[in-house]
Amino acid sequence: MVVQGIRWIGVATEKYAEMRSFALDVLGLALESEDVDFLETTAANGDKLEIFGPRGPQPAYQFGAAPVVVGFLVDDIEAAREELAATPGVELLGGMEVMEDGYAWQHFRAPDGLVYEVTFDPRAIDSRE
Repeated sequence: MVVQGIRWIGVATEKYAEMRSFALDVLGLALESEDVDFLETTAANGDKLEIFGPRGPQPAYQFGAAPVVVGFLVDDIEAAREELAATPGVELLGGMEVMEDGYAWQHFRAPDGLVYEVTFDPRAIDSRE
C-alpha cells in the first residue's frame, strides 16, 4: 500500500456550532452537506473536513480514543484492506463503507491503539490522469 495523501479528517467536538462557523467562515471551506450535529466540508483541492457534534452520526469506536481521525488516501482500497488485515497489531473496524459516487473508507485501529481510516476517492484518481 502506498498512501497518496491525507484525504479526510474527522473531528469530534462538543462545540459543534463554533467549529461549524470556524470551518465555513474562517477557513473558507465549502459546505458539502449538513445534518444534525454533522458538517461535511471540502477544501479547494478536494480534501474533506467533517465535524461531528455530540448528536452527530459516528460509530462508537471512531472517536473513542481520540477526537480526531485521519483518512489516508489510497489508489486501491481493497488491496489496502487486505494489507491492513494481514498486519500484526492492526484491527479492521466495521465494514468498508462505499458512497454512490465510489468514495469509500475503512476504519482500522493502528498499533498505537488509535483509529484511522484508508480512503478511496475516485475524483483524486481521475485528477491525476
